[in-house]
Amino acid sequence: MVDHWIGGRRVTSTVRFDDISPIDGSVLAHVSRACPDEVDLAVDAAEEAFTHWRRTTRERRAEYLHKIADGVEKRIDELAATETADNGALLRSHLRGVMPRVVHNFRFFADWLVDEVSHPDFDTRGHTNQVSWDPAGVCALITPWNAPLMLASWKIAPALAAGNTVVLKPAEWSPLTASLLADITAEAELPPGVFNVVNGYGVETGQHLVNHPKLRRISFTGSVPTGRAIAKAAAANLVPASLELGGKSPLIVFADADLDLAVQLAVEQYDNAGQVCLAGVRLLVEESVAAEFMAGFLTRADALKQGDPRDAATDIGPLVHRRQFERVDTFVQRAKADGARVLLGGGPNAELGGLYYRPTLLTDVPPGSEILTEEVFGPVLTVQTFRREEEAVTMANDTRFGLAATLVTGDRERARRVTGQLVAGTVWVNCFFVRDLRAPFGGSRESGVGREGGNWSFDFYCDIKNTVSAEQGWRHG
Repeated sequence: MVDHWIGGRRVTSTVRFDDISPIDGSVLAHVSRACPDEVDLAVDAAEEAFTHWRRTTRERRAEYLHKIADGVEKRIDELAATETADNGALLRSHLRGVMPRVVHNFRFFADWLVDEVSHPDFDTRGHTNQVSWDPAGVCALITPWNAPLMLASWKIAPALAAGNTVVLKPAEWSPLTASLLADITAEAELPPGVFNVVNGYGVETGQHLVNHPKLRRISFTGSVPTGRAIAKAAAANLVPASLELGGKSPLIVFADADLDLAVQLAVEQYDNAGQVCLAGVRLLVEESVAAEFMAGFLTRADALKQGDPRDAATDIGPLVHRRQFERVDTFVQRAKADGARVLLGGGPNAELGGLYYRPTLLTDVPPGSEILTEEVFGPVLTVQTFRREEEAVTMANDTRFGLAATLVTGDRERARRVTGQLVAGTVWVNCFFVRDLRAPFGGSRESGVGREGGNWSFDFYCDIKNTVSAEQGWRHG
């Protein structure tokens, strides 16, 4: 049984839903499904807790975040195993990278709050300007299923550090580690109501939450259609919203690139069975090296081992849910019907059955076709060729998205020239998925609104105030 965490205690719903493991279809938990009354209870608890949490000193809030990080660190094995069972991502990745990153996220924002969130006073004709960051209030955080705890901690840590209280709504396909995090916050003695978790479906629980009039911030990571609905709800109440949405990112390989590196980076795009919003799923390769690149790519990709994500030798696990599996396969089958040629994969892994989908690469895709323009969110890449740099830039930007781009080249000047023209929130040059929390993160176009990370996070989660004081009129001090 998994219940909500509201006001420092477990709250049970009369209605539940099954949380099913994508690995073998087993039922992991019966999860409480929040009704509007329970969402209201969570928001009220957060609002009540805000009155004292906002007055807690920066140093004390940082101590709480470090205690939460300590709790995560002590339970990394449990959190990793739970999340692997819940969403099918590799256990080795959770142990080596994902859960340690959760620890880092809490520690980073704790330290950043104390050491970095400041602005020097400045003078205006004998008047002093003093900039301050005031806590905003209750924050609704809605997180996705592909990296549940890590992506949640990117939002929770700065929101709490800023002095806000939180109502977290995790994805219904992977809610378990959010519940464990609630236990960890209790062990860290975080005051009741500062952190709350409500479980349920987006169209029910999530919809009521984002429409709540007591919210002061909304942060969401997920699909474009849901992002539009949240933006509409936020607009009605004039609530600032940070939206990190979909992507259809390019990975551009120039003839002067280190082709071994290019192949390595391209194959990495199958990470987490392609369920990564930042993935460079459109491979754009200069024509003169396309054959050599493809030979290397197919050799390396064909060697990937697909199977149980709990096995340390596995490279690709299952897709998260039957609905997502069918969505991915429908995209691929439509692309094949439209003339795309399969170079790798092209369908479910019949040997494994279940939700395992073969790493797929498609070519000869008609320009403007669905497989080039819509987010698939599975282990499906396309490859196209170009002859000139200008053509590569045009192809890369020929999408309604703008989340990320990856560029592989041996020419520094070309890298500067091309990155200056790419529409993307993040551009990686000769690398992939290097994420420093000091840097801004977010998308352009339909990939999102706003930036988070470093001071950008505190700018979002705070009401920024400027206090102007005259030099005259003081009687004391």
